[in-house]
Amino acid sequence: MARKGFSLLELMIVIIILGLIAGLVVPNIIGQGERAKEKLVCIQMKNLKNALDSFKVEEGNYPTTQEGLKALIENPNPEKYPNYPKNGFLNDKRLPKDPWGHDYIYVNAGGNIDIISLGADGKEGGSGENRDIRLSQCQK
Repeated sequence: MARKGFSLLELMIVIIILGLIAGLVVPNIIGQGERAKEKLVCIQMKNLKNALDSFKVEEGNYPTTQEGLKALIENPNPEKYPNYPKNGFLNDKRLPKDPWGHDYIYVNAGGNIDIISLGADGKEGGSGENRDIRLSQCQK
């Protein structure tokens, strides 16, 4: 007579094996999404830095903190920036948001610029996915 199914012992062994595999694989997968977001932040910050460098080449200095990153898509002061290109410094005419949907923060302290993402929580400080990410951390 032919067997038509699995015994309880065979099912338990399969379940245990699947549990062991999941225990090894799942921890490696979890966290990859956050690492990918951090890498995307760095890519976007470097692209913004390149656009800011182009701004500086054309106009002689970086935009002020008050003018902000918006100066990359529209001329904040035509008299102050006479060489500003007609189409701005970003191809798609809009500022990127960080992977968590927040605006990047731009600071120009006497010609030393920084770009900051406040992380998942959108607040200063924090740890893990909530930590702030600065341009200087991406350029290492």
